[in-house]
Amino acid sequence: MSTEATTHTEGPLSGYLVVDLSRALAGPHAGMMLADLGARVIKVENPGTGDDTRGWGPPFVGPEDDPQATYFLSCNRNKESIALDLKSDDGRSVLRELLERADVVIENFRPGVLDRLGFSTAEMHALNPALVILSITGFGHDGPESRRSGYDQILQGEAGLMSLTGSGPDDPQRVGVPIADLLSGMYGAFGTLAALLQRERTGKGQIVRTSLLAALIGVHAFQGTRTTVAGEVPQAQGNHHPSIAPYGLFRCRQGSVQISVGSEKLWRTFVTTFGIDAAQPEFATNADRVRNRAKVIEVVEQAFSEFEAEPLLAKLNEAGIPAGKVRTLEEVYAWDQVHSQGLLIDVDHKILGNVSLPGPPLRFFSNADTTETTLKSHTAPPLLDQDGDRIRQWLGLVPAGIGSAEAGSAAPAPEQEGR
Repeated sequence: MSTEATTHTEGPLSGYLVVDLSRALAGPHAGMMLADLGARVIKVENPGTGDDTRGWGPPFVGPEDDPQATYFLSCNRNKESIALDLKSDDGRSVLRELLERADVVIENFRPGVLDRLGFSTAEMHALNPALVILSITGFGHDGPESRRSGYDQILQGEAGLMSLTGSGPDDPQRVGVPIADLLSGMYGAFGTLAALLQRERTGKGQIVRTSLLAALIGVHAFQGTRTTVAGEVPQAQGNHHPSIAPYGLFRCRQGSVQISVGSEKLWRTFVTTFGIDAAQPEFATNADRVRNRAKVIEVVEQAFSEFEAEPLLAKLNEAGIPAGKVRTLEEVYAWDQVHSQGLLIDVDHKILGNVSLPGPPLRFFSNADTTETTLKSHTAPPLLDQDGDRIRQWLGLVPAGIGSAEAGSAAPAPEQEGR
């Protein structure tokens, strides 16, 4: 492994090398998760333009002659960048050198594209039998619709998520973040770690496959079994839980609060705290309250109408009723609880200087004395080909400006999934 300053020397994946061939969000998110765990992640980008997300905006920040997309900044921290034209002999040669040394490769090319470039799974494993290959597609790698382009919102609709999200059955809505991309990246990272663990026993790598479709169906949870077992067709019903009442967003005198009355014990505490008549047969059990949700909402909001939001939250908290507010993201990133969990990090960007980024969601502690061992040193998302020459030097290839020359002229990008 490289000992360059940008290579992590801490974290549970310290010493592992990941070659990230993916673009947009699903694959890059998986790569960033592995980088957050201490792996060295080398991002391979198309010369001239780089990852598609470098052009996704506004918003852009930085100088007008070199604007930086905040979208790219969201999913590429702790990585290095090298620009390679994979349709050229030189680009393929450098990639082969990287694959021979890698532990993991991440790709989201459409089926067959890597084969045509000379990097089929069989050829990659011939180069490196211990290689773990993470492959992410839109609809799956086989089956009648495997060659369809996979974009997040398309999959949110196709996988049923939009039918569950919105104010009602006639108001399907997308989730406010590209959840199909993010979940497939998370599942991909999870599968990669499992494959690395198995490699410890067998010495052999394997192929890990997931898709945006699989990731969304994987989180259908109780809505899935509601369909497959109970034979019901769930529909969107706004900000209230389909199986628990009261559980959701309720209006008060000025504003609103969220509550979760998830047990009969909590329900008894709740009605006592707010003087609600619980003797009504419509409120006898959770199932009764779910069937009579409209009346429950009416009664709860009538009780809440005496309170403004902050005093109401204080009263709920004092009673032990799970409750909360709906924060803007600006409020979230100013919240001391978020800061206490290391969920905002500062990095030094080559163009932007010091910037704050959302931080890794995992923390690690030593078993002996619970000293925190979470990776603390983070690097900013790289500029295109920022590390190209240095990576070539590490590989023992001719360093004299080759990477920079490739980065300066655009080459047609191999066809990848649109995520």
